[in-house]
Amino acid sequence: MAGEQGTSTNQSVERAAAVLAAFHDGQPLRVADVATRAGLGQSTTSRMLATLEALEYVERDAASGLYRLGTGLITLAGSALNQHPVYRASRRHAQEAAALLGLGVNVSVQHRGTVFYLANYEGALAPKSMTLAGQRNALHATGMGKCLLVGTTPEERRAMLPELPRFTARTVGAHEELDAQVDLVLERGYATEVEELALGRACVAAPIRDAAGEVVAALSISGSLSAIDLDRREGELAGRVIETADEVSTALGYTGPAVYPHHGPAAAPRTLGGGA
Repeated sequence: MAGEQGTSTNQSVERAAAVLAAFHDGQPLRVADVATRAGLGQSTTSRMLATLEALEYVERDAASGLYRLGTGLITLAGSALNQHPVYRASRRHAQEAAALLGLGVNVSVQHRGTVFYLANYEGALAPKSMTLAGQRNALHATGMGKCLLVGTTPEERRAMLPELPRFTARTVGAHEELDAQVDLVLERGYATEVEELALGRACVAAPIRDAAGEVVAALSISGSLSAIDLDRREGELAGRVIETADEVSTALGYTGPAVYPHHGPAAAPRTLGGGA
């Protein structure tokens, strides 16, 4: 009896999760649409939606009858962000960089082989009508992803990313090329990405380290090709993204050496956590 009750409870949780996941693209849905996406019967879906509505996890528009995700999930998502140490450590520094540069500033961690966005802030030159928090992107096709791969071995990267799908003609498509780019991040302290994930977009990114010196997150400065203008601004933006990532690392307890971008034959290391 106990085993049957446990199985029933598990199924109910899985069905509720499937119903919520049906709204992954943010569009309001009819009951029939939710049922199709969740792979459930319409009557089961209707009951699930009624329960979730009572919990404020979904809400129904009285005029159209369409469902959308509810305020209860915003409350939970806010709590999840606020308890994340990287989010707390990065929030002020990322906001200040976005305001100073007028560009987008993003913070992410590696989660299940993807770039998982914890936060994004927009400057005047990179406005957005939606948040990237909670979204995922490919490790091999983003500047932050290449930073997050620092500290992994070539063998670990091949196991984590057996395929490297192309999103544009400029996306890294071979592991040997990815290995070289990850090595370059380690050598100079930052990564660049130009139209590898989406046309017309570019970014500069740097890794964030914890007290143990492990790469636990990444921070990027992003925008349109014309706003980023890497041909003219790479040195400036690389310096800014590394400095901002270093500030976050310091807030997380890292006190090790950092290497800044340079135009000469060698970079000068400095120790974090001790002054400006």
